[in-house]
Amino acid sequence: MSEWKKTSCVLCAQNCGLEALVENNQIVKVKPDKDNPRSQGYACRKGLNIAYYQHHSDRLTHPLKKVGNDFVPISWDQALAEIAEKLRSIVDEHGPRSLAFMGLGGLGGHSEAVFGLRLLRSLGSKYYYNALAGELTGLYWGYGRTIGRQYNFTIFDHDQTDLLLAIGWNGWMSHQMPQARRYLDKMSKDPGKLLVVIDPRPSETAKKADIHLALRPGTDALLTRALIAIILQEGWQNQSYIDLHVSQFEQIHPWFKDFEAREACRVCELDYDQVKEVARLFATRKSSLHADLGVLMGRHSSVTTYLEIILLAICGRLFVPGGNVVPGYLMTMGPHTDDRNPKHWKTMSTGFPTILGMYPPNAMPEEIDNNHPERLRAVLISSSNPVRSFADTTAYEQAFSKLDLLVTIDIAMTETAKMSDYVLPDHSLYERWDTTYFQLNYPEIYCQMRQPIVKPEGELLEGSEIFTRLADILGFIPAIPESLYSAAKKSRIEYGQALYAYMKSEPKAAAIMPFVVAKTLGKEMGSVNLAWMWALLQTVPQSFKENAVRAGFKLGLTMGDDIFQAILDHPEGLWIGKVDPDNNFANLKTDDNRINLYIPEVEEWVTGITPEYEEEQLQSEGKYPFVLLAGRHMDENANTLMRNPEWNRGRRACTVAMNPEDAERLGLNDQQIVKVTTEAGTVNIELETTTDTRPGMVIIPHGFGLEFNGEIYGVGVNRLTKNTNRDRIAGTPLHRYVRCQVEAVIDS
Repeated sequence: MSEWKKTSCVLCAQNCGLEALVENNQIVKVKPDKDNPRSQGYACRKGLNIAYYQHHSDRLTHPLKKVGNDFVPISWDQALAEIAEKLRSIVDEHGPRSLAFMGLGGLGGHSEAVFGLRLLRSLGSKYYYNALAGELTGLYWGYGRTIGRQYNFTIFDHDQTDLLLAIGWNGWMSHQMPQARRYLDKMSKDPGKLLVVIDPRPSETAKKADIHLALRPGTDALLTRALIAIILQEGWQNQSYIDLHVSQFEQIHPWFKDFEAREACRVCELDYDQVKEVARLFATRKSSLHADLGVLMGRHSSVTTYLEIILLAICGRLFVPGGNVVPGYLMTMGPHTDDRNPKHWKTMSTGFPTILGMYPPNAMPEEIDNNHPERLRAVLISSSNPVRSFADTTAYEQAFSKLDLLVTIDIAMTETAKMSDYVLPDHSLYERWDTTYFQLNYPEIYCQMRQPIVKPEGELLEGSEIFTRLADILGFIPAIPESLYSAAKKSRIEYGQALYAYMKSEPKAAAIMPFVVAKTLGKEMGSVNLAWMWALLQTVPQSFKENAVRAGFKLGLTMGDDIFQAILDHPEGLWIGKVDPDNNFANLKTDDNRINLYIPEVEEWVTGITPEYEEEQLQSEGKYPFVLLAGRHMDENANTLMRNPEWNRGRRACTVAMNPEDAERLGLNDQQIVKVTTEAGTVNIELETTTDTRPGMVIIPHGFGLEFNGEIYGVGVNRLTKNTNRDRIAGTPLHRYVRCQVEAVIDS
């Protein structure tokens, strides 16, 4: 018997709506879901190939324990009891700083992170590492300092903008917005709109642009400083906006007053007049800005983001229609954790602060591999594969081999799982209820609670259930009255009343409420994640309730339950809120209620980004003459979630792309196997010659080098990236600027 079921893609943060045909517990066909209000029948080939994520021979089916060099199946009771005992012993002996949690639940399932973090906090630790801190924390830091909250970063108002400045963003391939290709194609054909792309190479998005500034790799900060300088020197800034909404302008103005923008453009290898025209257009139109990994993983990463905020502010493009706006959320990405507040931990060895409650994965190998008495000794990993996904595979392998305890919760026997002491099988994102809490829409707030569309095979548990059971064994869940269990069996309304009464009588229970809900309502619903979604909707702040009213929900005691029922009734997803588009300034949370432009800690860094300094730093090195762009968004990659290479059969998916001029100069040919070397390591890889790559630059995609059925497909680009090549504030990797050498492989 076959049945079409509503679901969504979990291979990209956009989570486009899908319909899957399920036969005999197998996904056999997938098509875009036209009923999904967010994606409206849009999907890329990743989403259409989710069957390769779900069904493959690396799937885990039983808890495993490493004995010697082998893994043996054990019971859940044994696995959780032994893990709990080891966790307690390590924390008791070495302190809570010896423990870290890594994960977020992947790109389509955020619920288990709530439970993993509650367990971490219950054990006394604050060390939370995840992929967001490998990309976006420099952005969060910049907005935290300038507008007051790290979680109130902005996105571009794509419906109303008439000029989009895309910096280091190949949206045609990386998406990062609903229906990206439809939008970019429509914008490029609209005579009333302008698409301006800043990218070293002629990417798929750059080819759609009205203006393409093909800057020299690594000069984003220099160019952004030049754009600001031109605007201020020409008097094109929005002075009335600055007077009304900006403070500390007079402190940053001198950074640009006498800046040599023409000389900066020469170093960036750009035409000054064209850059000046882009500056004028951005300052005088209903403009917006979107930057991606070209900036977030590039030289001067955090400072480049900071300069972009200054650019938006002086042009009056923050919190305004058509500009950069703060979206609404069901739940923010994390708490505001100002690095100037001493209550927030820093990493012990490397000294990195927590940003939005997260620590950079680049720092973890050094936090393990040192002699400090409070070094990391135990790591719990959920839905993450750091050995392949983060910078410096070799450093991670060396560090993980020195842990006292490594536990991986995942759906597959990943490279990280193979190094673990215990491997616990999770439900896949198509076997459990789950959702993405932050979809980055504006002004609407979207939600889709993805339903299980196939049944798990083997002895699997929901990740959130695993964390709940560990918390229970460790004694963190107090005695729960029978009345709460009884109420859960009757109705959600009665359960809500009983839960409220319990929380009043047991104030300490509030800190572990997810576990309480899991053991009571989760048991009745058959899903911890589903029960937590209900509980979350009962505790939303007043601001979200106002957003929900704008989406058509009625204010009252049952609002949370009404929204929950609507989510259940709409498996295709629905709009559950709408922010006030006329009051985006409400997201400004600084003490003076103005955009604070001056960050003193980086003044020397900003003013040091001069044409002279950058030209010196960017000189080609004899040993490593090429710049490697480590990580390329393509239709053929999906991080490390797609382990079975069959989805790319017949496609040339993992190559090192090089400009034909460079290949000819080196005597290299297309399809030849070449050796790529960096300070971190060496890989052999097939060469692809293409004019889509700029001379002097080479590109290797991410998400390959995985071992499947005894064979390794492609190369892991993180063998070539050094974890210490990172942003000095956020610790994010500088993957878009890695010095390398390319040469022919000499047969021995």
